[in-house]
Amino acid sequence: MNLYFRLFWLFAWRTRHCNKIGFLGTSKLTYRAMPSDCDINFHLTNSRYPAFMDLARTYMMAEMGFLKRFIKLGWMPIVNAAAFTYIRDIKPWAKFEIETKLVAWDEKYFYIEQRFVSERGLHCIALVRGVFICKRKQVPIADMLQEVNFKDPMPEMPAEVVKWKQFLQLKKERNS
Repeated sequence: MNLYFRLFWLFAWRTRHCNKIGFLGTSKLTYRAMPSDCDINFHLTNSRYPAFMDLARTYMMAEMGFLKRFIKLGWMPIVNAAAFTYIRDIKPWAKFEIETKLVAWDEKYFYIEQRFVSERGLHCIALVRGVFICKRKQVPIADMLQEVNFKDPMPEMPAEVVKWKQFLQLKKERNS
């Protein structure tokens, strides 16, 4: 239930009063782990990480200045794959920041890195691969780049993203 409140708050207030970042900038969104976000081990439950990440990616699009435009176009972001590395737990009432950054793209997907950080350090790092869908069809990455008016060359794809792509392809081939 509290994620619905957080989503409402994100759209009603935070996206209207957010910072502006560049297309390759790092978005930062702060939350506090409420007891209802925690499991019987008294730390942020694993299922909350992806939910917070959804909110953070939405906020990133708002900070980039593209959220309203993408909604008008009917573009819906879809997560295709995600990989999580949990480093240390987030305790109840702890304040943490989600750092979200677009790190690369290829002909089909975009890749986002998301990090959960607090005064205790790094808690979790996740890679997300996604696409935009419009009318049940994938929006080409070239169209997305044109819509956001990004003309610079793509930064070099991080090694961990290259390896992760290879791993996902191997999984796909083994299960076909």
